[in-house]
Parts: sequence; C-alpha cells; structure tokens
Amino acid sequence: MTTVPLDLTIFGAAPWWVVLLKAVFAFVVLLVMTLFTIWYERRVVALMQHRKGPNMNGPFGLLQSLADGMKLMFKEDFTPTAADRVVFMLAPFVMAIPAITAFAVIPMAGPVQVPFTDIVTPLQVTDLPVSVLFIVAVASIGVYGIVLAGWSSGSTYSLLGALRSSAQVISYEVAMGLALVAVFLYAHSLSTSEIVAAQAQVNHLAVGGLNIPLPSWYAITLLPSFVIYLVSMVGETNRAPFDLPEAEGELVGGFHTEYSSMRFAMFFMAEYMNMITVSALATTLFLGGYRAPIPFNLIPAIDTGYWGLLWFILKVLFFLFIFIWLRGTLPRLRYDQFMRFGWRWLIPISLVWIVAVATFQIARADNWFASPAAKIVAVVIVIALIAFAFFGGKDQAEPEPVPESTEFDAFAGGYPVPPQGDQVLPELAGVVSATADEAPPGPPRRDTDDVDGTT
Repeated sequence: MTTVPLDLTIFGAAPWWVVLLKAVFAFVVLLVMTLFTIWYERRVVALMQHRKGPNMNGPFGLLQSLADGMKLMFKEDFTPTAADRVVFMLAPFVMAIPAITAFAVIPMAGPVQVPFTDIVTPLQVTDLPVSVLFIVAVASIGVYGIVLAGWSSGSTYSLLGALRSSAQVISYEVAMGLALVAVFLYAHSLSTSEIVAAQAQVNHLAVGGLNIPLPSWYAITLLPSFVIYLVSMVGETNRAPFDLPEAEGELVGGFHTEYSSMRFAMFFMAEYMNMITVSALATTLFLGGYRAPIPFNLIPAIDTGYWGLLWFILKVLFFLFIFIWLRGTLPRLRYDQFMRFGWRWLIPISLVWIVAVATFQIARADNWFASPAAKIVAVVIVIALIAFAFFGGKDQAEPEPVPESTEFDAFAGGYPVPPQGDQVLPELAGVVSATADEAPPGPPRRDTDDVDGTT
C-alpha cells in the first residue's frame, strides 16, 4: 500500500492566535487527563481490591485529585543541606516539560472549525515529517530530570534510584524505537497525521458471502510490534511492575526521596503525563488515532470534527487501564530480571521482526507470493522465526548443581554475607567449640509450638 503524503503546510498557514489556542487546548486536555487519571487509578485499583476508593470529595470522588494538589501546595517545602540548590530546584521542570512538549504533535481529532470563526484547522498543534522521532527524542530528555534530581539531592538512595532509572529508560527506549520501525515501513511515513490516515481504510473479509469489515489498525497487522511497545512503554514510564527507580523496599522513595511540596507534585504529575503521552502515541500508531472503531466507523461522520476527540480519549483511557491493571496484579520484578528481559528478549525479537516485516514488504511489492509453494515456504519461515525467538535463547543443558560447602565464606559473591544455619564465623569457631565443651548441660529446650504456647 502506498500512502499519499498529506499537505503538512496547513499547520504553518494558520494564524498565530489559532496555533496559540490549540497549544493551550492541548495543555488543558493533558492537565485534565492527568487529574482524571489519578482518580481513575484509585477507583480501578479499589474495584480490584473490593474497596470503595475516593468517594467523599465531589461527586464520585472526582475532586480528590484537586484535594491532593491543594494538600501538596501547602506542605512544607525544604531543601537538604547537602543538595545542589540550583539543580535541585530545576530538576522537576526538566522532567515535566518534555512530557508536555511531546503532546504537541499528537493528532487529537481531524479538521475542526474554530468556534465563532470560519477557520478550519486540524486539532493538532503542529506536525512534522518526523513527528514520531520528535516524540521519542523529547520523551527521552525527561530522564535527565530524574538523574539530576538524584544527583543533586546529596542522598545515596536518591542517586541509586536515578542510576536505575537512567539504565532502565535507555534499555527500554531501544526496544520501543525498534517496535516503531515496523509501523514506519507499513505507513511509509514518520508523520503522526499520515500514520493515522494510513489506518483509516477498512478492509473486508469475505466469509460465507458476507463482507465483514476489518480495521487497518497496526495493532492487528503488526501485533508483535504492538506487544513490544506495550511492554516498553511501561518500562520507560517507571510504572509497576517495572517501578525499580522508586522501589520503597530498598530505596525509600527513589530519586524523589528528598523532595516535598510542589516540587514533589511536579514529579508526581510528570509521571502521569508521561503515561498519557505514551498512551496517546500508542493510540496514534497502533489503534488508528481519532478514527472510530468498527462497527462505529460504518456510521457516516461519526469521527469527524470534534467527535474524533471522543474516540481519541476513549482509546487513551484503554491504555491507561492497562497501566493500572498491571499495577494491581503483578509484583515488582528484580532489577536484574528486568534488565535481562529487555536486552535478552525484547531487543532481539524486535530486530528479527523488523527483518521479517521488511522482507514481507519487498515480497509483496515484487509479487513473490503468487504461487502456493511460495506461501507455504513463507509460513514455514515465520514459524521457524517464532520458534527461534522463544526457544533459541534457552540453554540446551542444565547446569550441574554446585555442592553446598560446609565452610563459611564471609565474602561469598563479592560482598559480606552473614552466617546461615550452622555456619560460624572463622574467628569464632574455636571459641564456640570450647564453650560448648565446657558448658554444663542445661534444661531441655522448649519451642514456641508447644501446646501451652510458651517458650
């Protein structure tokens, strides 16, 4: 399929006040969605845990997010003595601004009429020939805010959380970028509006004399890319079960341990803005953007004008539900498991899938699949690639079990470990044995699981 390039000059032809109005509208939508997502997460998790959730502030508790913001606004704001004050103050802004900027090239709806005027303009601040690369590049800048916050706090826990986050974002952005390459190969464009237009057509499947309409969404056509992107977007936004930079079990609160008041609120809001941004990008690239899903798209003009904004928000809420669902069901991974999963599985599978998609595109263009034999060979190759992706990385032979040593090594694994079971520190071994020989026999030991429950 060859996509006809859209006329992107329409974004530069609008008056300056229209561009400013669209920018303010995009910011308001992102801000309101952030406040709603905080309430949405609490309600969904409460439903999963058979609780009520917020229900006191406003109808259905909808004003709970506003109450949280007011509480953070009036909390004491302090700066640690050992902190670099300038960097400590600027770090929250460095994390929040890229999340807002990336939303500027997301198409929220098609052409709409500006109220009280005759001007018709796309409900998108601007578009570029490389809009998707712009989003990936701007979103990656947010990790600098995390690193600067951890470094400038003067705290070991904050620094460790920042280092974790930097390694995590770099690792999973590689997989995310590779997952998007297949979309570029199919859409023949890196523009967000052109990718949405490429998914606008409806395919028909003939079954028993009936033409069943099927969407041209890349979530169906490029299912492996879609799954890889879903996993990568959770890892990039530091959300559970990949919230290792904020692991309270070993890092207190991670990179924002020393923050309070509105500076902590900016980190809090930036996380939810990043969730909304990556969800909006997934909607644009894989679910047809603001286009209505089947069977609603069979209704004329159901996604034209401001109606497209409704479908766009519903699809974004679907991805936000996935974020919340994962948080409410899966436990946190270990850091080594998390990094191994990204480098050993996601990235190799992405590379193999890109080669397969590129080969299929060339084969379809050159009509390689004209004969039935060629189709059979293609199916066999796909099955072989899937089998290699899932089973090729496993070790063929099980490692031999290491026999347990009765001797205690205080530096096993390269770091000090306490003695376990009957192990005794080497310097105390002689003292313990001599004491055991000289000590008179005492009364019989009684355990806590006796009938009377005494020790």
